[in-house]
Amino acid sequence: MRHTLTLGLISLLLLASCSPRDFLTRRLATDLIATSDVFRAPQRFVLQTGIQSSAAYPSPEFLALQHHGWITANSSNCPPSVAPPPCRDILLTPDGVETVHALLPTGEAEKSPLTIPVARREFVAVTGISEQGNTAEVEFTWHWDPLNEIGAALYSSDLHYRSTVGFRRYDDGWRVTESLPHPGQTLDDALKNAEPIP
Repeated sequence: MRHTLTLGLISLLLLASCSPRDFLTRRLATDLIATSDVFRAPQRFVLQTGIQSSAAYPSPEFLALQHHGWITANSSNCPPSVAPPPCRDILLTPDGVETVHALLPTGEAEKSPLTIPVARREFVAVTGISEQGNTAEVEFTWHWDPLNEIGAALYSSDLHYRSTVGFRRYDDGWRVTESLPHPGQTLDDALKNAEPIP
């Protein structure tokens, strides 16, 4: 009886010394990924106006902005610093000026290039955890949540992405991998290498 009571007390003390971060659950992985600075950083679109090589112009982003009537692209002679020809002069239309200037802080609208916040990531779900000792890989899905009409033109919230990120267990619990001293992918790399889910 005394032996059982002693074992029960020891077990209780051991359990009390464990923190919720000691066990890599889907809930903990979700919290650590979704609240990280890297995941929460807004997606910014860099809009370069002025004369540009046509090699840079026909990107899907520029075509989407032109389709919405926010920019025009007129043929232009290439200055010596811009190659290869032909060149286009990218300009904001009056609608584009109104739309873009409303999204930028005062004084930023006159600069070039224009850096426009357009979307943020929204966490969907953890789809798997593979643990091996003090390291783990967590697979998760997410999608873009447009912040404004330019974001809605450039990023579909219907398209989901799959990413895998490395985790490491420290003395205070599990953490998302921020550097690569060991195998495993950082969250920044995981988001950049995300695969669209058909």
